[in-house]
Amino acid sequence: MKKLAILGTGIFLVFVTSTLFAAGDPNDMQGSSDPALFTRMKGFYISNYQVWDFDRYEFSVGPNKTQAVEGRHVYVDYYANDSIKVPSAIQITRNYVNAAKAIGGEAIYEYEDGGSQYLTLKVIKDNAEAWAAIEAAGNGIYKIHVVEKQTMNQDVTANADSLASSITSTGKAAVYGIYFDTGKSEIKPTSEPALGEIAKLLKNDAKLKLYVVGHTDNVGAFDANIKLSQARAAAVVNALVKQHGIAAARLTPFGAGPTSPAAANTSDEGRAKNRRVELVAQ
Repeated sequence: MKKLAILGTGIFLVFVTSTLFAAGDPNDMQGSSDPALFTRMKGFYISNYQVWDFDRYEFSVGPNKTQAVEGRHVYVDYYANDSIKVPSAIQITRNYVNAAKAIGGEAIYEYEDGGSQYLTLKVIKDNAEAWAAIEAAGNGIYKIHVVEKQTMNQDVTANADSLASSITSTGKAAVYGIYFDTGKSEIKPTSEPALGEIAKLLKNDAKLKLYVVGHTDNVGAFDANIKLSQARAAAVVNALVKQHGIAAARLTPFGAGPTSPAAANTSDEGRAKNRRVELVAQ
């Protein structure tokens, strides 16, 4: 399976299950831990452990078919201690199936190849989604990949000069560095660098007036998205006026909802591009 690591940040709810048996072993690799979604098989220790804050992993979902999932990726190699009776490959995967089902998850695909068992799981809980891939053999070794699905935080934001250039050439500029929680209109503190660049843009050109346009993806009801995009646009205007001293008369908030997508809403990447603020010259 092919994966590509991309730096970013991630937050996920911790799911705890008692279907598996152990948590921690004296032989564990230093600094390692079980994925938040599961514990581990009894008598196993962590031999290899890697975490990517934002990554892409291809999960098997059918014969010769995969699905890419992006988010926080945890990879663990488990080895059996010498003192235990080594479980069979199917015993390991069945334990993970039962653990996932205990917290509302499901087995997406399972198959055997060369004596090894392969399993893909999906768990959705409290509006959070995680995928897991388990590969187990009967030789005392198994591995697991867990991806806590999320959209990457955009760490690089446009500066005032590039915003001005875009407005001059196209009449508008998209801003992706302004963050909100899902379904909320309160601006997150990590949005300050982008807000500062918008304020700088306006201070550099005292005659510039802008429509501040909120955009959403098409997930959810149309009316709710229009209302949400209007509230987010108003929150941006309010922040620029109150925190950066921009005259309110120079800014007009408007909520376009999902009516003007920047990309197709058929993928996570497309929906992320559509959740944006645009500055449109008046």
